[in-house]
Amino acid sequence: MRRIVSIALAAFVFAGMLLAFPSCKKSSGKLICGITDYEPMNYRDLNGNWTGFDTEFALLVGEKLGMDVEFQEIEWGQKYNELESGAISAIWNGFTGNVAESETGIPRSELVDMSYSYMLNQQCVVVKADRAGEFKAVNDLAGKTAAAEKGSAGESFTRAAVGPSGAVIDSSAQINTFIEVKSGAADCAVVDILLAQRIAGSGDYSDLVIADIVLEAEVYAVGFKKGSDLRQKVNDAMKALYDDGTLMALAEKYGLENSLTLDMNFKG
Repeated sequence: MRRIVSIALAAFVFAGMLLAFPSCKKSSGKLICGITDYEPMNYRDLNGNWTGFDTEFALLVGEKLGMDVEFQEIEWGQKYNELESGAISAIWNGFTGNVAESETGIPRSELVDMSYSYMLNQQCVVVKADRAGEFKAVNDLAGKTAAAEKGSAGESFTRAAVGPSGAVIDSSAQINTFIEVKSGAADCAVVDILLAQRIAGSGDYSDLVIADIVLEAEVYAVGFKKGSDLRQKVNDAMKALYDDGTLMALAEKYGLENSLTLDMNFKG
């Protein structure tokens, strides 16, 4: 009887320990993605819920890994601080992997560990339709006032393009650069073409167009804290989703089938 009571007591104590630390197991199984409002990658639907290609992609990966997925809206210029502090576990928001940071010139691959690249992209210039004839080459940006998301791949290009006689309006999110152009505060905006193709020329921005200026190609990847074991886990899940056609079906849903790729040799 004494042995039975001891076993029961031990079980009770163990159960109490689990109740006392309920967050330990939960937090270790959570993937927190740092994002901004960026259609078609991450944006809110009519009910205020996050949707988009990257949103659904992350959820699919989380399902593969048995992890809960959360989306944390961040200021893009603070993405590395958010990652280092542990506030987020991944930068997953149309994150260009093959560029350097504008302020430091340090390649992003030296600041974070990159996943396989999975999407082709490039920067583009957005202007008012009635001024499109003024923007035919990169040199036409010299001396202009341009809007760009602070900390984005487009920011470094923008600063170099407008030169010392121009000015850059720093925006907290790419979507805000369209407001600067529409209002006349900026002559142009430099943003990801995947976003511009959805926004320019429609709705409130029907008077904006993508200028006929060809810029360099880029690729998207997911950024992880240096040394994180999440990178390989996510890569394995990415490959499985790509191989079984799930990613292509998702890309087709958002009209991104011609941009989808999976480069397993990508390092940044």
